[in-house]
This record gives sequence, structure tokens and C-alpha cells, in this order.
Amino acid sequence: MTLTDVKHWFAGRIDPEAPADGPPPNQLGRFMLWALKGCWPALSLAALGFAVGGFFEALVMYLLGQIVDATVAGGAGFWAENAWLLILSAATLVLFRPVFFALATAFQSITVMPNLFAQVMSRLNRHTLGQSVTFFDDDFAGRIAQKQMQTANSIVSVTQETVNAITFAVSAVLGMLVLSGLVDYGMVAILLLWLAGYVFLLRYYLPRIRVRSAARAAARAGVTGQIVDTITNIKTVKLFAHDEHEDRAALDSIERFRWKAVDWAALAVWFRFLLIVLAGVLPVAMLGYGLLRWNAGAVTTGDLAAVGAMSIRLSQMTGWVSWTLMGIYGDLGEIEDGMRTLSPAHAMTDKPGATDLRVTAGEITFDAAGFAYGRQAGGIQDVTLTIKPGEKLGIVGASGAGKSTLVSLLIRLYDAETGAIRIDGQNVSDVTQESLRRHIGMVTQETAMFNRSARENIRYGRPDASEEEIIAAAEKAEAHEFITDLRDHMGRKGYDAHLGERGVKLSGGQRQRIALARAILKDAPILVLDEATSALDSEVEASIQSALERVMEGKTVLAIAHRLSTLSEMDRIIVMDQGQVVEEGTHDNLLAQGGLYAQYWNRQSGGFIRTEAAE
Repeated sequence: MTLTDVKHWFAGRIDPEAPADGPPPNQLGRFMLWALKGCWPALSLAALGFAVGGFFEALVMYLLGQIVDATVAGGAGFWAENAWLLILSAATLVLFRPVFFALATAFQSITVMPNLFAQVMSRLNRHTLGQSVTFFDDDFAGRIAQKQMQTANSIVSVTQETVNAITFAVSAVLGMLVLSGLVDYGMVAILLLWLAGYVFLLRYYLPRIRVRSAARAAARAGVTGQIVDTITNIKTVKLFAHDEHEDRAALDSIERFRWKAVDWAALAVWFRFLLIVLAGVLPVAMLGYGLLRWNAGAVTTGDLAAVGAMSIRLSQMTGWVSWTLMGIYGDLGEIEDGMRTLSPAHAMTDKPGATDLRVTAGEITFDAAGFAYGRQAGGIQDVTLTIKPGEKLGIVGASGAGKSTLVSLLIRLYDAETGAIRIDGQNVSDVTQESLRRHIGMVTQETAMFNRSARENIRYGRPDASEEEIIAAAEKAEAHEFITDLRDHMGRKGYDAHLGERGVKLSGGQRQRIALARAILKDAPILVLDEATSALDSEVEASIQSALERVMEGKTVLAIAHRLSTLSEMDRIIVMDQGQVVEEGTHDNLLAQGGLYAQYWNRQSGGFIRTEAAE
């Protein structure tokens, strides 16, 4: 077996992609158990190794005392009479102790640390991805990402230090209590009294440190959220010349974090000072008592040496262990802070026994559907509408009329508060969200781009698509030509070039053409176009209109547009106002009615509806 094989064996003791046992609980202890499930065999082996290492600490002190007594006794036969003691001492220091520490460290450093972080991070991220759109709308993207990293790192840190330092220290203290008992029961009493004082300090200070650590973590996440929010909207900042305003907002956030950090540090200083004083008391008390007992002939010189070494070692460990415990309690505070953000149950879930959607024709039915975002007004009310298989439906209305709400309910970004939405007779609330959205292609006005290559952004429509299919989709969307001319700051070209965060390196029209290519590649039976060509100038729109018509062939289409000229060839157009369908018909019929649609058409300037209300 090679060293590589050994490394892989240790690394394979934990499955970093093991799924979680349900959603994360919102209680600290249960949350930790949820995060660590599947790791216990490896953690137990690591803890056992460090516990044996702590036992060796006491054993080394005992052997030191035995060697000192043997040396004091002297004699011509010293080496022969004490050969076993010297060999055992040497073997303990050179062989047994290093081997156990190496095994424990291997489980800790190779098995636990990298795999545990990957496992916890994957579980938190998987749960976060399952949240509804509202969850992300109510928070900063940067803050959510920060909470995931902070929580995963803190769980790893708590686990690592508990298995390593705490297990080792507890084992060492127990071993030294036994050693003290072998020397003199009075020393046991002194050690227990000292431990009681040590525990008192821990119980007083650590919970307070935990609270202040949680406050510090929340303030730090606020700094991240503020800065990410500014950077995400940097173009708006520049356009309004608000660099100073954003700098002030960041400085205020940083100042709040600074004072939370100062509060934490002030408490830590007092804690550390008192611990150092207490650490100094132990060797003074133990050696003072030991000298009295040695002077009385009750303990040997070797016993005195062993006790002295033990008390100094424990005194040194005090600072290390207390600092570790302070870090653990600080990390627990950060875990609790992250848990409050990341553990809320999913607001949008599949029903028990939900089945996959089966689209056989593509008929869509809104049956008295209503949704008002939990308010008394807004959204849509009592919408009854049937879209036939393969029908191209245009949707028109002023901002706030309910157009986007109608589409959001179809793709189940929200659940209808009243009524139902069905596809081929299947209630969208009764099928899995994944299968529902797999059968619906969508291109929106605010086109989402990943900071990945152009190829990956298009392939997002169908991950198993071939290179030829990707290029064909780009050509149909009139995107192939400009993609071949792309070049990013790393020198990557064409389909390999990265598009920047949210596709910032592309024009609005280019982003929408890549989004169209993605939808073409997905080839879903239902297609939603939400202002899909709004960012295109008239010339470009005309050049891809035929491509759009080919894409829509054989599909059920819902197309929202303010530019009414793009809807004139729809099979049917509905007009929405104040959350209800108030008119429907073909373009010509609606114009002939002289109603709201005709007013929009007559008031258009360049093909846009003039809107009064903000959506």
C-alpha cells in the first residue's frame, strides 16, 4: 500500500456529499447533530487517539518520577536493574506517543476537517437553494453566502477543537488525578479545588463570550451585506455620483462591527488575565504542599519531580485550553447566528407524494386563481382563463395589472391563495416543482447570467446538450456572431469567454439573445416570454422574430409585452387591469372594441404602453 493509498483511505471515511436527515433544526444541539451526522465513526477514532495521547501525558510524568527515584537510589547495577523502566520510557516518548498522535492527527486533518466542511457546506447550500424566491428577496445575497461559509467554518472549528484539545485535555487531567492519588491524596484535593475554580471561571465567562461573539458575527455579516449590495449596484452608484454616500454607509456598518469586536475583546482580556493568575496558583500550591510532604518523608524525590512537572504542564495547558474553549464558545455564537438565517423551513415545498408533471398537450387552466402577496389588494383576483394546447397568448396591461403575478403562479414561484392552476388537468401544487419548471421555458426582461462561460450559460437550458446543439441554438437566437467575438480579461475567447457577474460585460440585447438561446436549447413544451425582446432595438428584434416564431411552433406560449407590435400576431390577447382579465380577443378584434387595448394602442409611442403605476 502506497502513501497515496493511505491518504485516500483516510479521506474516504466520510462522504462529503451525504444528504442531510431532513431540514436543519433551529436548536443549537440538534443543529450540530444534523450537521455531523455520518461523521461519528471518524470523530470517535480521532477522539480516541487524542484521549490516549492525553493519557500518555500523565504516563510520561509518572515515568519521570520513577527514573528520578531510581537515579537517587543509584548503585552499581543501575542500568541492569532499571533497563525495563528506561526502555519503556524511551519507547513511550519515541514510538507509542508519536504513533497515537499521528493516527489521531490523520483522522482529524485528513478525514474530518476537509470532508466535514464539504459535507456541512453542501447541506446548508442544498437547503438554501430550496428556499422560495421571497427568502432571497428579503435578504442580501452576500449576507446569505457569508452565513453559509461562517456556519460551516465554525462547525468544523468547534468539532476540531473539541476532538483535539478538549478530549486531550480531559484525558490528561484524569490521568494526572490518578497520578496525584498515587503520590498523596492531599494533592488530589488541591487539584480538585483548583479545577473547581477553573470551571467557575469558564461557566461565568464563556456564555457571555458566546453572546458577544454572536453579536460580532451578525455585525460582520452586516458589513459583508452592505459592501456586496453596493458592489452589485455599482453602476447605479456611479450614475448618481453616490460614492461618498455608499462609503459612509460602509463606514457606519464597519463602525458597528468594530465596537462589537471591542466588546468581545474586552471581556476576553479579563477572562485571560484571571486564568493566567489561576494557572500560576496551581504549581505554587502543588509544589508547596509537595515540599512539605517531602520534608516529612511522606513522598519521594521522584514523586515531587513528577508532581512538579505535572502542575507546570497543567498550568501551561490552562491558557491553551481556555483559549480553545473561548474560541469554541465564540464559534457556537456564530453557529447560532448563522442558524437563525439558514434554518427556516422552506416556504414552498412539494406535497407529500407529489408526482412529476406530464405534459401531453400543453393546456393551461387558471380556475378562479387569486394571489395578493398576503395583502388585501394587488396581485390577481379570481382569474379564470384557459390557454389551449399550442395557443400563443399575448398578455397586456399597465404596470401592476397582475401580468407577472399570473406567470409567477404558473411556474409556482408562489402558491395561489385561492383557486387553482392546472396543466393538462394536473394542479401545479400537486406536482414536483422541479418537473413543473423543467417543462416551462422562460425568457424574462431582467435576464439572469452567471459569471461563467457563454457556453455554460447557454447549456444551462439543457446540461447534456452537445457543442453542435449549443451553437445551433445560439445561431437561431442571433447570438453566435457576437459570441465568437467575445474575449474576457483572462484571454478566453468565444464560447469560452466568461460573461462577468450577471452578464455585466454584455449589452442588454446580447444578454437577452443568450437567454433566448438557452430557452431554444431547453425546448420545453410551454414557453413564457416576459418582455423577452424589450432590450432589443427594432432592427435586431426583426432579425430574430422569425427565430422566435420557429421556437414557438408547437408550444403553448404566454407572451407579456408593453411593445404591442410584438403581440399583433398572437392567436389571442388578454388585457389585464387591477388583477383581472378585462378584455380578450385577437389584435384586430380588440382594436375594433375600442376598449382599454385600443387606448393603449392609440397612446403608444414607439410601440410602448404608457404606464402610471409602478409594479
